[in-house]
Amino acid sequence: MSHASVLITGESGTGKELIAKAIHYNSPRAKGPFIKINCGALPESLLESELFGHEKGAFTGAHMQRQGLFERANQGTLLLDEVGEMPHNLQVKLLRVLQEKEFERLGGSKTIKTDIRLIAATNRNLAAMVEQGEFRQDLFYRLNVIHLSPLPLRERPEDVPLLARHFLQKFNAENGKEIIEIDASAQAMLDAYSWPGNIRELSNAIERAVIMSTGFIIFPEDLPEHLQQPQPVQPNINRATFAEPGLNLKENIKAYERELICSALADNQDNRVKTARALGISRRALMYKLQEYRIDSHASIPPDNI
Repeated sequence: MSHASVLITGESGTGKELIAKAIHYNSPRAKGPFIKINCGALPESLLESELFGHEKGAFTGAHMQRQGLFERANQGTLLLDEVGEMPHNLQVKLLRVLQEKEFERLGGSKTIKTDIRLIAATNRNLAAMVEQGEFRQDLFYRLNVIHLSPLPLRERPEDVPLLARHFLQKFNAENGKEIIEIDASAQAMLDAYSWPGNIRELSNAIERAVIMSTGFIIFPEDLPEHLQQPQPVQPNINRATFAEPGLNLKENIKAYERELICSALADNQDNRVKTARALGISRRALMYKLQEYRIDSHASIPPDNI
């Protein structure tokens, strides 16, 4: 089985753990365990105990022997998330595991052999940390046998629909739902968003939508509110249309507003709910404007009746 270490670098939420799982489950180690630990989430002493295990009496509170992750992940894969946060003295011990495939539990003298594939992930620049003396160079080279760097989601927008469908199926199963699709308007909102939180943010958005949905389709109103912000409407209006000679400022504004509403209606196939959302107003406010300007919403651009 492959022992080649893998280093995955990229922004938070870009799917580094998903990549690690894909590597594991598509390898000869697929039947073995896949275990993850966040190196930045534990204090140094606890992280060392989690990785290497300990013997009974190794420290205060160690009332029994305990296997560490290097033992429990035997014949499988161990993901060290946020490996850039690992303290220096543990970097030395990790290097030995990678080189010799052996270690001792805390408080123990028996050498234990291990057969694991190590995958390390970080959102930090380890090469720069090596230059600054913050990360061991020899460990960096040991980890960096295979280097993967997933792009942020904003740089691969073509993946948004595929990932949205994946998360829809996932959260359908987890919540006992049977949602069959994402409405085109909702998908357009997902496609237009920049996703600063990357795949993790998209996952959270779809999970919320699945929970909020009361039917078999996810609509825009099921998505988080910040995704529902209206996109600016840019109607194709000639300057003379709303700057007519002889009209005062108020009349020109009303003329422009009317043309804007008509254009939004045309863009949204006379759907009043979508038109109101695009304009950033309530449906009631839209209905008032339609009556005020005598706009027939079944006609894309009605005659001027101001």
